[in-house]
Parts: sequence; structure tokens; C-alpha cells
Amino acid sequence: MRSPPLYFAACLSLSLASEAGAAGSASDAKTVIVTATISTRTSLRVSTQLLQFDVGADGHAVSVVDFAAGARTRDGEEVFLTVEPLAAVSGPDGASVADTSLSFAGDGVGTLSGRVVTSASTVTGRWQGSGLRAGRLLFSLRASVPGRYTVPVRFLLTAP
Repeated sequence: MRSPPLYFAACLSLSLASEAGAAGSASDAKTVIVTATISTRTSLRVSTQLLQFDVGADGHAVSVVDFAAGARTRDGEEVFLTVEPLAAVSGPDGASVADTSLSFAGDGVGTLSGRVVTSASTVTGRWQGSGLRAGRLLFSLRASVPGRYTVPVRFLLTAP
């Protein structure tokens, strides 16, 4: 897809070249300098921002988040999808639980796998250049007590 500023610059150049050629014998050379700045833009849709886990007797549960991430960047710039827990893991009684382990696995081009850091953002996807990416993140929680656990999270798509 052509960006409007670059397309305009190309049309302007062709128009000036046509006018110069129509002049016939008069040969004037003109230089036109056109500068186009393409700004970065992102768009992100996620299926949920509250991870919910129903931990069974085996001490393990999975929560799935589907996403669609779009970015317009300068050539070759990296795009990052991150997740940040907004609170500690809440256990069956609603209180914060410290003895849990939260990890993730990505399904889709550019998605990653790893552990979720509870006190900071964790990169869950990484791509180069503009485009639309869709995928799925599978979050796994391990806990010693069965029950329902929740974690509110924020997803962020950035392109520096």
C-alpha cells in the first residue's frame, strides 16, 4: 500500500517532469525537495484483560487470550507486545497468593514463551515492520490449592 505523502511526492515529480518536457526547446532544470515523515501507529485488540484460572487437583490451569495487533512503522522497526499484571494473583478466597507460578506460551508468528514477571512488563511478542498479526497467548498457572484464581493484566503494543 502506498503512503499518501510518498504517493503525492511521486505524482508531483511526474507532473513537474511533464511540464518541463512540454516546454519544448526551453531546457530548465529544477530541483524539488520533498520530505515525508511517516509516524508510527499501533492498534491492539485482546479477548480479555482478566486472566481466570480454575485450578484442579493437579495444581495447574490455563487461560487463553486471543489478540489482533496492527502496526505501521518505519522500515524494519521492531514492534513489541507486552503484558503487565496490574495486581497480584488472587486466590479462591479473594486474597493475594504468593505461592503461584505464571508462565505463557505463544501461538502465532512472532509470539514468545516464558515466565510472567509480576512486578514489570514481560515481552510476549516481537515483530519487525508494519502489518497485522493475530495470535494466541496461553497463560499457565501453577498453584498448591485448587480453586479459582484471577490476575488483571494490561496488554500494550509499542513500536518505538
